[in-house]
Amino acid sequence: MTAYDSIHLEKGLYSTGSLTGELEKIDPSEQYRGTALEGLDAYERQLKRFDIRVSGPSSDTVEKFFKTSDSSVLFPEYISRAVRSGLEQADILPKITAAVTVIDSADYRTITSSPSEDEKELRDVAEGAYIPETGISLKSNLVTLHKRGRMLVASYEALRRQRLDLFTVTLKQIGAYIARSQLKDAVNVLVNGDGNGNPAETESTATPGTVVYGDLTQFWSGFDPYELNTLLAAPDVMQKILEMTEMRDAAAGLNFHATGKMITPLGADLIKCSCLDSGKLIGLDRGCALEMVRCGGIVTEYDKLIDRQLERAAVTCTAGFAKIFDPASKILEM
Repeated sequence: MTAYDSIHLEKGLYSTGSLTGELEKIDPSEQYRGTALEGLDAYERQLKRFDIRVSGPSSDTVEKFFKTSDSSVLFPEYISRAVRSGLEQADILPKITAAVTVIDSADYRTITSSPSEDEKELRDVAEGAYIPETGISLKSNLVTLHKRGRMLVASYEALRRQRLDLFTVTLKQIGAYIARSQLKDAVNVLVNGDGNGNPAETESTATPGTVVYGDLTQFWSGFDPYELNTLLAAPDVMQKILEMTEMRDAAAGLNFHATGKMITPLGADLIKCSCLDSGKLIGLDRGCALEMVRCGGIVTEYDKLIDRQLERAAVTCTAGFAKIFDPASKILEM
């Protein structure tokens, strides 16, 4: 067993892209079950080793990471974790994606299946008879991946005495920026397609510029055999929906005041989406409409952060989106 306080830390541990993963190989968390260190991962045990507190009113300053050459190796992982935390807090993609595919290359081609109405029907098959087929094939075009991120620009002298909990707030905002950019990419694919000639089908409300409950029920009924369980609404559309008489029911108001949860149209999750064009509403079956393709996770330029004590370092995340079943998402335009 390797004691967590005797591990030699060096930047080569980032070679696979995951410092925590490499530390877990050297110092597995399983061996700490039943001890005071149970519940901490390998990276958190290293923070404890060097007595670095990254949150709370008694958090340390940035310079605590650079007291020794070993502890400085932990700094890029702190950056990545703080950015990831901000991304996850602002991220609504889990509410609209059916699958997340992680790849380790620059190219990815997803699959597609477009069965006809006859192929969707599972008929009785007599003994020895031919079983109907459903074809699955690769899409013609690759999934477009976008690299999103921010450049950290600061000197060690400017940050060395700053508390880590305050610095974390700034890093979380970078994560939130990345989340919003990725949502914009996802909405673009839902609306315009993923490059394989599959833009979303667009329907219009009965009266241009307005939306009534009948428009939503008609929109809902057109999703069969898929389920309309998620609605992405532009801010102006969101306002119009919430102003409907059906949405201002007294019982709905009591529920909102008591729990903070508002009633949603037709039981679908209603999400305000500022990156969606005015007058548009996207309806989708989140279980089969969209695939997220991610090339790794949050990537931090660890060399600059360790050797040059910050200065300029990029924090990035690369991801793209593809449609799975095209009819599982549609647009309602007013």
